[in-house]
Amino acid sequence: MTSLWAIRDLQEGALFVSANHARMAETTEAPLWSENEPAKVESWRLHILLEAGYPVHLAERIAVSEVDLHDAVQLLDRGCDPVTATEILL
Repeated sequence: MTSLWAIRDLQEGALFVSANHARMAETTEAPLWSENEPAKVESWRLHILLEAGYPVHLAERIAVSEVDLHDAVQLLDRGCDPVTATEILL
């Protein structure tokens, strides 16, 4: 019977995945962070900001910053104008 054990060890930013067979286990290395991750995060942040009601040009500025998205969304939920909210946040 073959059983798979994922996430065996986390060392120096790399995720190690191993397959445990009846004999010796074989381990392969898969990176935790790829070069596309920052772009994926910015895209996700942009999506959240657009759904909250920010116009594209302001959402893009906020998405690439380190602004807390919860704060950005809450300002609009409380009735703040997107332009004023952006000025407060940035």
